[in-house]
Amino acid sequence: MHDVEKQLKQFLQQSAYMTQGAIVTDLDGTVLQEEGGKARIAVPVEAALNELYGLGRPVILNTLRFPLNVIRTLGHDWHRLAREQPIPLVSMKGSQIGFVKTSDHNGLIFEELAAFPLAPSEIEEILAGVEDLLAGGIRDLLVFSYSRDWRIGEVIWTPVAQAVPFIKGKYKSASSVIAMEFEKLRQRLLGDEICMIFLLINVAEDKLMAYQHTKPSSFLTHANIDKLSGALQLTTRLGVDLAHSVGAGDTEMDRFLKGVGLAVQVGEGALEYQGLMQTIRVKHVLELGAILFRLAELQKALMK
Repeated sequence: MHDVEKQLKQFLQQSAYMTQGAIVTDLDGTVLQEEGGKARIAVPVEAALNELYGLGRPVILNTLRFPLNVIRTLGHDWHRLAREQPIPLVSMKGSQIGFVKTSDHNGLIFEELAAFPLAPSEIEEILAGVEDLLAGGIRDLLVFSYSRDWRIGEVIWTPVAQAVPFIKGKYKSASSVIAMEFEKLRQRLLGDEICMIFLLINVAEDKLMAYQHTKPSSFLTHANIDKLSGALQLTTRLGVDLAHSVGAGDTEMDRFLKGVGLAVQVGEGALEYQGLMQTIRVKHVLELGAILFRLAELQKALMK
């Protein structure tokens, strides 16, 4: 940990984190742990966040999850950690940004600041790939869609009506599972503002290569929209500087790591993204919690 201590101190000396920075973190695989099939904030991370929130720098969630899912699964726990203040959220791979906050009725809601939906031409291209698969006799595929209207949540389309009950049981996060005709699916998607589409295709890779536009699993957003663009959009609106912030993530989708001053890569696989000033690699969420806690301690010492 000696090197980590040195890097944390250098980052605080090099950057304007204490006045202009934020904490930007992915959720799954980074700060959450699974217990009994449910995701919860890892205890060491919770302890660190409790300290960091007390020091006044913003904590931004940057996740693939959609707002309704964030609210239902960990919104109340995180809202408590945030001292009941609005939680800045970059959701659906950067395609919607805003706040999770208390409504007038004391429940949690999502308040949008901006959204970057797929263009109709992009949706048409995605559907062309799905249509190719269907024409080739491939039925073991699902189309997940996420509307700009956060209240709609996750909608899953299957070409097999008989599979609806099974899919409902398997994907508990879904608001609805539908099996309408393909043309009606097209009308539905083109008639809405869709922020993200996820294709899940259970087909051997060699067979799938015969079809255009498709991958076994793909999270599809508007061109040039990703977790980095979403982080830049939200930090600008919050009046903080991403380049003087701390970021934590664990997958190739966490491109915001190359836009932060201090990047913490979580997990066994080394990511290509480097922080602008410092990069720390940790093997698991427990180590991340220790680093964030030490960051808070160093920040407190500098504030005396």
